This record gives sequence, structure tokens and C-alpha cells, in this order.
Amino acid sequence: SAKDMKHRLGFLLQKSDSCDYSSSQSKKEKIASSQRVSQEEVRKWADSLENLIHHDRGLAAFRAFLKSEYSEENIEFWVSCEDYKKTKSPAKLSLKARKIYDEFISVQATKEVNLDSCTREKTSHNVLEPTLSCFDEAQRKIFTLMEKDSYRRFLKSPYYLDLVSPPGTGCGPENCKRSHTHTLDCNSNIISQCA
Repeated sequence: SAKDMKHRLGFLLQKSDSCDYSSSQSKKEKIASSQRVSQEEVRKWADSLENLIHHDRGLAAFRAFLKSEYSEENIEFWVSCEDYKKTKSPAKLSLKARKIYDEFISVQATKEVNLDSCTREKTSHNVLEPTLSCFDEAQRKIFTLMEKDSYRRFLKSPYYLDLVSPPGTGCGPENCKRSHTHTLDCNSNIISQCA
């Protein structure tokens, strides 16, 4: 549940504070700096869903948010379609198309996405003779659905607000003593663990 996720994230934040400074500290600092997300970049995520999901850390944060809402099938479908469009081998095209269809489009799909019957039927027909664009319409519909619904909620959620809020605001009392940069590092680490 969302409450459990919040508890785990809180635990991870506390754990990162209690790290001892050993000889491996410089290695930890290098890792942390490579995972840092700039404020400017985080603010761009609020401009459009496209900016958010085309940034590795943004995609990870959005995916973690959707998991907390039990609706990650939409972003997983979108990512699968993006991967599918990069397929170079015609032999793999048919296999990948069938896998995506079975996982997300089929009526018995384990992670069925919310498509209207017309789009579902058209996509089903496209999969019979797959091309690189056979999921384009379905992917566009799911993108629009996320843009109008879950993306707006994400921008109001702690998953986004904790990354974008200025120092000393938007954090719990136990976190307010941290510098803003440290908060970004912790959130980046959490995002990478949630991904």
C-alpha cells in the first residue's frame, strides 16, 4: 500500500543518514553525485509528461508513483512500445508484438491497459501483420490517459514535490535539517531502488 511504501522510503532515508564515513566514502560520493538530479531538470518535468518520461530519473519517479497507485501497467505498456519501435530484426518483431499484445491488450491480459473497443480491435488486427507502428494508436491513447490523469496527480504527490520543493519545505520534521542537495541525493537513491 501507499502507506507501506512511504514507511519504506522513510526507513531508507534514515538508513542513508546513519552511514558511517569509511574509506569507501569517496566511492559513495561519486555514486551519489552521478545520481543527483538538478532542480532545473526536475522543474522541466512539470512542463510536460514527455519531459518527465524521457528522463531516466523522471521515469523512475513516475513509475514508483504509479506503483503506489497500483496503476503501473500504463507506463509499462508505453515503455514496451518504445522498446518495440527500436526492434531491427523482422523475426523478432512478430514475437515482441505478440508478447505486448498478450501482456497489455488482450482481454485476458495480466496487465490490461484501458483502451476503447475500437482501438483494441484495430491493434488486434495490426498485430496479425506487425509493423513498427502497429501499437502507435494504442500508445498515443495511453499517453493521453496518463497525461490527463496520473501525471497531474504525480505533480501534486510527494514523489515529485519532495524533489522540487526548496530547502526546509515539503519535508517531514526529521528531514528538514538536511541540505536540499542531500535530499535530492536521497530521493535519487530511492528512485533508483524503486525502479
